[in-house]
Amino acid sequence: MCSHQPSCPSSDAAGPHVVSAHPEQGWSLLCDGAIVFDDSGELRADGSVVAPHRVTQLAMAA
Repeated sequence: MCSHQPSCPSSDAAGPHVVSAHPEQGWSLLCDGAIVFDDSGELRADGSVVAPHRVTQLAMAA
């Protein structure tokens, strides 16, 4: 799926790029197989989940 050589960077790195964007549905597919959601959550290719990490209004006001 990915053209990175030797292999695609992990989703933790800044390397993976968007292969297919679906902003109307709120998600994008990365070249490493991860799905990133607009709410900052993530479903990785290995099945692990990264919970949304939103900034709260209180934290923004500080």
